[in-house]
Amino acid sequence: MADAGVTEAVLADLRDEGAELDGLVGGLDGKGWRLPTPAPRWTVAHQIAHLLWTDEQALLAATDEPAFRRGLEHAARAPHTFVDEGAERLAALPAHELLARWRHGRRELADVLAHFDGKLPWYGPPMSAVSMATARLMETWAHGEDVAAALGVRRAPTVRLRHVARLGVRTRDFAFGVHGLEPPAAPFRVELTAPDGGLWTYGPEDAEQRVTGEGADFCRLVTQRLHRADAHLRAEGPQAEQWLTLAQAFAGPPGEGRRPAEGDAA
Repeated sequence: MADAGVTEAVLADLRDEGAELDGLVGGLDGKGWRLPTPAPRWTVAHQIAHLLWTDEQALLAATDEPAFRRGLEHAARAPHTFVDEGAERLAALPAHELLARWRHGRRELADVLAHFDGKLPWYGPPMSAVSMATARLMETWAHGEDVAAALGVRRAPTVRLRHVARLGVRTRDFAFGVHGLEPPAAPFRVELTAPDGGLWTYGPEDAEQRVTGEGADFCRLVTQRLHRADAHLRAEGPQAEQWLTLAQAFAGPPGEGRRPAEGDAA
């Protein structure tokens, strides 16, 4: 398959990201699964249930395209609620069953993607195995941030975030479009400090619109786990600043985002 080495590298990081989150929830009792997370109305169980639901949808897309496309009909009828419906249904499972099913589903999806060639149908444009693995890593990390917040745990960012950062840059035009705005014509320059002290760079060095700052904060921003006011990021140019106020690396309608830290403390 094309880019097999790249696919396996992303899948290895996806497996590690899942294992890290598993380490947070694997030993929880029933009370722990019911803890509220920063996402409105979602408990820890909802966060894992959402990851399970999406993993299972991705697996269906890769192994039974007709069945997946039948599910698209329901999504088209309820575009703003079908994802939450899936999380709500699976969150009602007994905790041990939800955990076991999530573990099985994420392993099975990674194994299938490792040998998948071509494009998977999805809720937006079709996706390659690399793109799907990257998207699953992004969601696993982002929802893991919510779980960690519920448990009072501060996770150290890892270099696996390079996948999230790259996805955040690549979805710039999508973020403008989903808000009904015309994407900027010219590329931006993005320079981010990686967790290991390295530098992640994207776009031409002489671009007029620029974003610089901490890679982890950029990742939290594009997954809407951090408000723009709390992100250690600098924008040079009005379009760059506008992007940081509406950035969205995940598919679907504009997310609710998060309130500024000062608002949470009020």
